[in-house]
Amino acid sequence: MKFNIRGENIQVTAALKEYVEKKVGRLEKYFETTPADVQVTMHVHRGEGTIEVTIPLAGVIIRAEETHEDMYAAIDLVAEKLERQVRKHKTKLMRKLRVDSAAKVGQRDSQPVAVMIPDVDEEDVDIDIVRTKRFDLKPMDAQEAVMQMDMLGHSFFVFQNSDTNDVSVVYRRNDGRYGLIEPK
Repeated sequence: MKFNIRGENIQVTAALKEYVEKKVGRLEKYFETTPADVQVTMHVHRGEGTIEVTIPLAGVIIRAEETHEDMYAAIDLVAEKLERQVRKHKTKLMRKLRVDSAAKVGQRDSQPVAVMIPDVDEEDVDIDIVRTKRFDLKPMDAQEAVMQMDMLGHSFFVFQNSDTNDVSVVYRRNDGRYGLIEPK
């Protein structure tokens, strides 16, 4: 990564510059190609240090800003914020690649796509539920549930098991047989 570090109302020392390059440079592991130029601006106002970092990537700009009494603490905070943003962006990108490649599976000339998925905390993942379906559960046994599932043409069916009185799921396995999921 190439860093363009400048200071406003602050002398950017070699130690500050080295610390920024070390902390923000750790993000390089998330990129396929190295970002062209990372813009870092530091300034002090009323005794508090502010650092602003901008990383231009293909199609998106990642930016974070943090203020703290200690400039080194501000650098730590901005590095954490940037990492969360980069991981979130990469997760969305990988999800889109998976969806696009899954759509191409049905095409004859499609080539297999290998995608590396980064480790992501659950809090960083945005799950978009696009549809909610509500229905009454009819008590039935597993055999009747499989028949209902086949009549509907679905690959799974949720029902209230008349034998146990619990909510259960029957599903069609890849080998053509059926499976039953029951709560403990």
